Amino acid sequence: MFLTGFAALAVMPMLPLAARDLDGVALYPLVAGAFVAASLLGGVLGGTWADRAGARRPLTAGVVLTVLTLLVSATSPNIWQLALGRFADGVAAGLVAVSVNAAVGQSYPDRLRARALALMSACWIVPSLAGPPLAGLVAAWWSWRAVFFGLAGLTVLPAAAAVLLLRGATVDPATGADAQVPVRRPALPAAAAVSAAAALTQYGVSAWDVPHAVCAAAGLALLVAFAPRLLPAHTWRAGRGLPATVLLRALTSGAYFTLEAFVPLMLSTARRVPGVVTGLAFTGAALAWAGASWVQGRAQGRVARHRLVAFGSGVMAAAVALAGLCTLPAVPAAAAVSSMVLAAAGMGLAAPSLTLLSLRHAPAGGQGYASGAMQTSQNLGQTVVLALASALFSAVSAVAGGQLPPFACAFGLLVVPALAAAALASRTRAHSRTPDGGRPPAPEPAPGTAEASKG
Repeated sequence: MFLTGFAALAVMPMLPLAARDLDGVALYPLVAGAFVAASLLGGVLGGTWADRAGARRPLTAGVVLTVLTLLVSATSPNIWQLALGRFADGVAAGLVAVSVNAAVGQSYPDRLRARALALMSACWIVPSLAGPPLAGLVAAWWSWRAVFFGLAGLTVLPAAAAVLLLRGATVDPATGADAQVPVRRPALPAAAAVSAAAALTQYGVSAWDVPHAVCAAAGLALLVAFAPRLLPAHTWRAGRGLPATVLLRALTSGAYFTLEAFVPLMLSTARRVPGVVTGLAFTGAALAWAGASWVQGRAQGRVARHRLVAFGSGVMAAAVALAGLCTLPAVPAAAAVSSMVLAAAGMGLAAPSLTLLSLRHAPAGGQGYASGAMQTSQNLGQTVVLALASALFSAVSAVAGGQLPPFACAFGLLVVPALAAAALASRTRAHSRTPDGGRPPAPEPAPGTAEASKG
């Protein structure tokens, strides 16, 4: 996870340089969006695979594929191979993310899961501090290709560990693939359609003209048609249990990552602050996320998980409101930096809590299914909320003019999913387990089972 975070945070600053060097700046939105779109497909593949054969195999495939995709990107002669490399890297990232969450659910007792997830968050602290600066230095001294080659060399270590150390691991029949539970698995064609839809949507909102509008409309139509097939029944109605948990992952992720995209843009364009200030915002956000995640790990058994979700979502809503205030010229630009840090603290409380709730609500032997649904929901939330905010931003820019009013409207939109997540948090509430770790009798069938799907 440490090297995964290092790769993720070091690659992103290099993509604009690579696109310019390959004469593909016009296709940069496609390159940037390919990763998120492909991680949808990787999440579905990883979730199904983890339930059938345990988390070790998709984890091994994910880290090995990461090495290969970094090499594909490093040797790109044109922008299309770079886009292909980023797409394949997205598939690998989806496999790894879902496998890690499924492994936590399959391997750790409930009392240790919160701390395990806090450790995963802590693994991103050093990469957030050192990854972007080191990548920038390597690119300045050599080239952006050296960054990709170097990351591939570093990632060989966890790839070798996964292949050599995990190949002899066994799956616990009580929690792994041997448990015969009728979980409704998402179809791979639907996952591929949703991945293509996400890429079309992200490309479509990158400009304001007829071809881009057609791509955005087509992408949204495909999302409406196929996305429900990848999620538990009644997700869009916030059905109690896993459906509501999955929906809240989409709402919180959409609000946070869209805020993370718009605040740096506002700082660099409308407020004209130095680049180092924007860098401090990302560093502070990473530290705040990890710190809040540590707090939720220590709160295990003391505070109900759904209350942490509600509080974290409320903190995010306050952060979005603070970012909106920063569109007033009288408000210092430093307040916008504080909004990113505050929002990250809210996510540090809400995101691990939602992951734990999804594992609690998952049907027996379905931790991979629940983790895949959460990964899919997160990426869908990012795609849809960012698309809506970008469309609103572009429309206000064309009508009202000026630099700050479009940001004010975009931030106003982001308050809605954050407040909705806080209001719906009680629907994610999990019943306490019995002393031996089992489940108490449920009042209704678990979402995704055959009994629940009959309705």
